[in-house]
Amino acid sequence: MNDGSSRSARQRGRGAGRPAHVDTEIELKQPKSGFTTFVLVMCAIGFVAVAMVRLLGIDGTRHMIATTALTPYLTAAGLLVGLFALSRRRWVVGLTMTLVAVVLVANVVPRAFSDPRPNVVGQEVRLMTSNLLVGKADAEFLVAQVKARGIDVLTLQELSPAMVADLDRAGLGQVLPNRVFLAEPGGAGSGIASRFPLTARQLTPPGTLQQAGARVDLPGAQDIEVVSVHPLPPVVPEGPEAWQRELAGLPSPDSTGAMRVLAGDFNATLDHVGLTRLLNKGYVDAADQVGKALVHTWPSSSGIWPPPVTIDHVLVDPRCPVDTVDVFDVPGSDHRAVVAQFVVPR
Repeated sequence: MNDGSSRSARQRGRGAGRPAHVDTEIELKQPKSGFTTFVLVMCAIGFVAVAMVRLLGIDGTRHMIATTALTPYLTAAGLLVGLFALSRRRWVVGLTMTLVAVVLVANVVPRAFSDPRPNVVGQEVRLMTSNLLVGKADAEFLVAQVKARGIDVLTLQELSPAMVADLDRAGLGQVLPNRVFLAEPGGAGSGIASRFPLTARQLTPPGTLQQAGARVDLPGAQDIEVVSVHPLPPVVPEGPEAWQRELAGLPSPDSTGAMRVLAGDFNATLDHVGLTRLLNKGYVDAADQVGKALVHTWPSSSGIWPPPVTIDHVLVDPRCPVDTVDVFDVPGSDHRAVVAQFVVPR
């Protein structure tokens, strides 16, 4: 009886001098810790799933393709969350996310650094590509840029008949007199204009949108074949099948014939398997070559949604070293124009 009373008294004594809020903090600490762990585990599952889609080269649904376009953002977020998990001693979650993020970093970060440029003698070409947003782009601004930048070849997407008239009134024919235009109402048209003589070429299978092709007769150098690229976007309700088919239908580099350049709105980033396959066939992304492949091209507005991504590209034959790439806004269009300067060897 005395022993029991003594133990009770000691227990009451240990808690007598402790403030009430300390007991409350002890009670709340474990639930908060459990919630943090749950959130980090969910983040890790989602991040690893998205990373595997990218690293394994899986297109999947239109929603998965849209998510893959955000790989640079997701890489940065995954690395930060992984480091945070490590700081909170969630070792498995933290190490998993950090290691996967490091693999993605190895794929993404090199795009911000230029590659060595081989010395080649030949014809310097300045090519510009611009999506005109169903013919709503400012034609006078576009032609002014062509003149100011000394553009030799211009590829256009979403070229409407009304836009052709606007470009003519702005004086495009005076600086780039040669053209292969496949103008259509809405966003289906495309075209190529050039300072040098052009010969129309069918370089792609028939698709949902026009993709004009032409052979450019360069003075003092080998001819080049140019395609104004514009596959159907993968996020349409019908699904990504047409986008996959049309990317796969773009011509491969021709090591024995004319050098090829694919320029336009690919509706794909360097993280999408369709574009990766083209690069694996031998093309070089001009922006990647000069360390500007993380510069966004769509949308041109500075809003935070949708997140800006790089879907407009100039892919050149590997024999054509790239000197410079510039990206700039075009009033009236939701795409930024891309200008690439490269050398076509003699």
